[in-house]
Amino acid sequence: MSGPPNNGKAYVLATAAYNEEAYLEKVLDSVVSQTVRPKKWIIVSDGSTDRTDELVQKYAGQYPFIQLLRITEEHPRNFAAQVNAINAGFALLKAMDYAYIGNLDADVSFGPSYFGSLLGKFEQDRSLGLAGGAIFEEKGGEFRGRRSNSIRAVPHAVQLFRRECYEVFGGYLPLKYGGPDWHAEIVARMKGWGVESFPDLRVFHHRPTGTAGRLSRHVFRQGCLDYSVGSYPLFEVLKCMRRLRERPLITGAVIRLAGFAWSYCRREERQVPQEIVDFLRSEQKERLRALVGQA
Repeated sequence: MSGPPNNGKAYVLATAAYNEEAYLEKVLDSVVSQTVRPKKWIIVSDGSTDRTDELVQKYAGQYPFIQLLRITEEHPRNFAAQVNAINAGFALLKAMDYAYIGNLDADVSFGPSYFGSLLGKFEQDRSLGLAGGAIFEEKGGEFRGRRSNSIRAVPHAVQLFRRECYEVFGGYLPLKYGGPDWHAEIVARMKGWGVESFPDLRVFHHRPTGTAGRLSRHVFRQGCLDYSVGSYPLFEVLKCMRRLRERPLITGAVIRLAGFAWSYCRREERQVPQEIVDFLRSEQKERLRALVGQA
């Protein structure tokens, strides 16, 4: 095992954790086992009442690069809470000398070469500003790639930024319906940086997906999120229609489109500046033109 890499390749991490006792040791073991360890890792315990703090302190005693930051102030448990916790961790890392900075969820795990390989991807492509692996979830006793995996989108759970890319937007934006990772990707591309997820870098997500009722609310919220960030209506309709061909996703596609339509009819206020809406729609229209050309 090596210690932190030289400053030209050093990376730092922040993790938001709220009552993550059941999963936290998996990600702790994954990070301390890396062939290239982070220079610093801030784990933000956001008012945890289980053994989260105890576990972090246990590992921090053995590995000095791990640091616990505890938030004790009362606040609503919403999408902004996690974003604010991550940004609090990023704030502590701001003055450090590093080349890459990333968010890491508290319920994932990965192999010992994960970050070394990811850093290699950045070194091979100097235009790459935001990157990460692909998410795999357990189904039927084996881990399978998440349906939503795309090389165009980096999962929030493992987003790693080149420092110069991170500094163009300065941290995650707390949005009403979530989606700070999507906002980060749009800003990165708008500023000329490459964004890519690598299927060969497998990341295992251990938290159960949840009940059907929760899934319905989640998918409806995704439709609201699509509208709030400015997704082009025709693109949204066609995206959902394509998923109608995949039987397990039929209900989800209809619910997601309903969420988008609900926000559209209510003319909800956008959650991002107009320039981001314009840029996203220009990308989506270009993809639509490409599809028409292929047809």
